[in-house]
Amino acid sequence: MVRPGAGAAAGTRRADARQNADKIVDAAIDCLGRKPAASMVDIAQAAGVGRVTLYGHFSSREAVVEAALARVIERGQGTLDALGDSDSDSEGDPREVLRRLIESSWMLIAQASGVLEAAQATLSPQRIHDLHAAPERRVLALIERGQEQGVFRDDLPAAWLSNALHHVLKGAAADVNGGRLDPEQAPRFITGIVLAAAAPQAEAAPRAAVAPRAAVAPQAAARPGSTPAAPRPGSTPAAPQSGPAGTRSGRTT
Repeated sequence: MVRPGAGAAAGTRRADARQNADKIVDAAIDCLGRKPAASMVDIAQAAGVGRVTLYGHFSSREAVVEAALARVIERGQGTLDALGDSDSDSEGDPREVLRRLIESSWMLIAQASGVLEAAQATLSPQRIHDLHAAPERRVLALIERGQEQGVFRDDLPAAWLSNALHHVLKGAAADVNGGRLDPEQAPRFITGIVLAAAAPQAEAAPRAAVAPRAAVAPQAAARPGSTPAAPRPGSTPAAPQSGPAGTRSGRTT
């Protein structure tokens, strides 16, 4: 026989458990973002839970790191959804969509760079690839659409341009976290580099004008005591120069 109120109590416990799990994941993102080698004790203290509660939700540090990375990627998916460029949405200038993607997500990537570093040291490359697969497909689709419309260069694979985007974002995140780049300037710098790199070559690098040929310098005067250069075949020898006291070379007047 079920006691009155037992169902409500069970629901409350489940809600509390979900809340604790969310607190742990958020704390892991914060801790790993600041210190990729953060321990389970560090994460439990940041979440305000005991180790028993932490291990009750996540059996290992690897499980916590994976959950933190999955949460970060989920937030990135939410950013893509907010931009309205889903797999089925083919509207909008791809350059503008990419610009808005950078402006809205670069800070998230800056904050999550430590989580990714922790994941690379903890999870297998295949697992990291699998977690990134969904957002990566959407970014690739955006770049491919830009290539088809002629606004992105098509002499390089879309996957290569996508990788370049991620490396620029990671580099900017490292500079911001290291105090070498002003966060207010970061979106403009990132957008400028990425859009210039992705632009069609005729637009990004106009053909340089042909430089004029350099003028031939006149022959330098011979130094005293040097042997004059032999005349070229068919050329007229130069007249001997007048010497001092009304003389010509080898003769007196």
